[in-house]
Amino acid sequence: MVKNQTRKEETRRNILDAASRAFREFGFSGVGVDGIAKSANATSGAFYAHFGSKDGAFRAALDLGLDEVIDGVPRFQREFGDGWTDAFIDYYLGRPHREDLACGCAMTSLSPEMTRADVETRALYDRKMQTIAGLVAKGLPQFPDDQRLAKAWSFLGILIGGLTIVRGLQDKAAIDAVASSIKSTAASILKPVG
Repeated sequence: MVKNQTRKEETRRNILDAASRAFREFGFSGVGVDGIAKSANATSGAFYAHFGSKDGAFRAALDLGLDEVIDGVPRFQREFGDGWTDAFIDYYLGRPHREDLACGCAMTSLSPEMTRADVETRALYDRKMQTIAGLVAKGLPQFPDDQRLAKAWSFLGILIGGLTIVRGLQDKAAIDAVASSIKSTAASILKPVG
């Protein structure tokens, strides 16, 4: 029984990992159940047994992806102290993260899908993104309490939008120039006025 449970959990995890990579790289419409199952070395039947539907797998992948950010923000804050936002900006708009769609940030890859998502998925997205903004706000002691959340949302919006634009460009010089500009803007909004 334990061996079967472990194998079942492993199959679920493999399918979830494959779904997460596929949805980030190709979007919801760009990948099918059969492709996800094949990538996970599983059957379509196993996919449906674990997630019920493509929407269910997308919701689970979104949950996983946003939890990576929820875990990552405090890790940057611990590791880099007062310089955490600069380190986060460099990571977020850095070449490795820009070029790795399948393993890149779910905030950038999956946010555009929310306009077509069902109510349950959007509610999950709302909760997770508010948690992320709250974590960012906690790491902005240079601002009064009543300004931190607004600054956090602005910071996230600039990074997510900037990465979206950069990933859409083809010209390498333009990519580097735009990424550099977005980095500067993201850093500048975190400097107190006066």
